[in-house]
Amino acid sequence: MSADVKAAVDAAFREEWGRVVATLIRVTGDWDLAEECAQDAFAMALRRWPADGIPRRPGAWLTTAARNRAIDVLRRRAVGAAKLREVAALSPPDSGSSSAFEPQTDHSGVPDDRLRLMFTCCHPALSLEARVALTLRTLAGLTTAEIARAFLASEATMAKRLVRAKQKIANAGIPYRVPPAHLLPERVPGVLGVLYLLFNEGYSASTGADLVRQGLSAEAIRLARVLARLMPSEPEASGLLALMLLHDARLSARLDAAGDLVTLEDQDRSLWSSASISEGVRVLEAALGQGRPGPYQVQAAIAACHANAPTADATDWAQIALLYGRLAEFLPTPVVELNRAVAVGMARGPAAGLVLVEELEASGKLPGYHLLPATRADFLRRLGRLPEASVAYAEALELAGTDAERRYLTRRLEETRGAG
Repeated sequence: MSADVKAAVDAAFREEWGRVVATLIRVTGDWDLAEECAQDAFAMALRRWPADGIPRRPGAWLTTAARNRAIDVLRRRAVGAAKLREVAALSPPDSGSSSAFEPQTDHSGVPDDRLRLMFTCCHPALSLEARVALTLRTLAGLTTAEIARAFLASEATMAKRLVRAKQKIANAGIPYRVPPAHLLPERVPGVLGVLYLLFNEGYSASTGADLVRQGLSAEAIRLARVLARLMPSEPEASGLLALMLLHDARLSARLDAAGDLVTLEDQDRSLWSSASISEGVRVLEAALGQGRPGPYQVQAAIAACHANAPTADATDWAQIALLYGRLAEFLPTPVVELNRAVAVGMARGPAAGLVLVEELEASGKLPGYHLLPATRADFLRRLGRLPEASVAYAEALELAGTDAERRYLTRRLEETRGAG
């Protein structure tokens, strides 16, 4: 298989997986069938595209292949002519009709198939974690391992949770449809959680060769824009969009020419997107103006502190530490505690930050989380305690999930060992 075909299939998976699955769920009402047929379509692409060439419209080709596979399965199940006709109505890419592949609007007012399916998946009968995990797996195409790392859980545990969530949907008879508009707000937290984790997996991948998976983060921003326009009275939707824009503004500076990680303090700020920063700040100010702060707005405010600092030394770390304290009121999680420790260490000195990190380690709340020993290592390095820092860097290196992070930690490890 040529590199071009492999790259095309990989790109199609990133860009089209959610669209193909969402379309099939809409017309079949069968979650597992949609995912199975989508997988078959991508497998067929790997076999066919090397000989037939990359199609002009990969998404249409894949949807048609998945549709044909679904028709075959439904025929074998003998589910009835009506459902077969509905699935067959998906237009093939050469028919001149593209209605099956374009966003559709129903009585809910949600104008995008994938966003509509996110609301459908985020049924209140499921736990918030189950809603987010199941939607990430089904519509974003994230692997169980990637989702597990996002939730700081083992892959086996997450696999069981996903199975239980699907079983609950089947046993409870939860319908595959978007609720009416007046019921959408109760599902907003789950949808926001999906978009947040989808963006994070794209902005800072949990595993693999690439730290950044720009297709995922771009798709999360696109859907967040749709959601913010759809629900202008939900300040957290705008807060999440602002957060994404402010982080995405730094994307070009996060990796060097060799693909290695560049830390925030060392980034070339001239590479940051001033347009994204301006938009993010504008969206955030409008959200905060509604007087109902929430965790996404607070995180966006933290990102704005970084984005508005002309240099790393000019960063208002004291304000950031206060904002993390506020965030902990909304999200009392160990990851927030760790980030607050970083901010305190930058505002008051590494010794103050190290105390908080060691307290967090002693609590045992973040087992296997590589950023915990990495943060401890950084504070130890700043304090000149290099032998201890090298041990902590080695521990973080064992836990890191991406090649870029491992290369960064390796450099730090070599620096501390060499200086020691």
